[in-house]
Amino acid sequence: MNGKKILAKSYLWLLLILMYSPIAIIAIFSFTEAKVLGNWTGFSLKLYENLFSGSISNSLFRAVENTLSIGILSALLSTMLGAVAAVGIFNLKGRKRQAINFLNDIPMLNPDIITGISLFLLFVAVGVTQGYITVLLAHVSFCTPYVVLSVMPKLKQMDANTYEAALDLGATPGQALRKVILPQIRPGVVSGFILAFTLSIDDFAVTLFTKGNQGLETLSTFIYADARKGGLTPELRPLMTVVFLVVLVLLLVINSRTSKNNNKK
Repeated sequence: MNGKKILAKSYLWLLLILMYSPIAIIAIFSFTEAKVLGNWTGFSLKLYENLFSGSISNSLFRAVENTLSIGILSALLSTMLGAVAAVGIFNLKGRKRQAINFLNDIPMLNPDIITGISLFLLFVAVGVTQGYITVLLAHVSFCTPYVVLSVMPKLKQMDANTYEAALDLGATPGQALRKVILPQIRPGVVSGFILAFTLSIDDFAVTLFTKGNQGLETLSTFIYADARKGGLTPELRPLMTVVFLVVLVLLLVINSRTSKNNNKK
């Protein structure tokens, strides 16, 4: 093995250690009751018991509930909107399709803080009281373009004549959409839903600017407020570990589905 390969592998391992060592530390210290991270007081599952028995603080429990409900609802709504939008964009021709694709890419390239401030100013301008609904709408707005991006490759792989054939055989446009197009783009729709859900539960900046001052907290904003007090609630350590494992499983599912679809080609 020459020096370049050793250097490349060392660099790769260094990056992996820098990325995953904080997560590993949190996971390790989730198995001890110490209130201060880094202080090992012996192996214990007490924090996990508190987490799953419901004895955690009410504010943290509500933050988890809000995070999951907003994540699921925003993923469902953005998946429906994104799938239909992708079909509409796919049926456009020439410059119209290019222009709409360009507009769809802007929210994904836009920094989260710009998106959050823009939505905050929009809600203030139209006089909408900020809270659960505004956060949900904000999450739908930035998740939908990712669903479009997930569905579009499946539409390009689909035989364009199948839709026309379904219409010729007597199907209505709605029936052709449900029974012909949707089954063929289902893998992209599922991937888009999982991606939208992951983005929603992970978001902080947009949520911070659109949650208002009515006391609504999601997990990310709760952790931010908790950290500003000078410490973190101990039950956050097992909660972060569980969230990481859930996201990891979702990513493995996406990658598995993608590899299976690529092998079928």
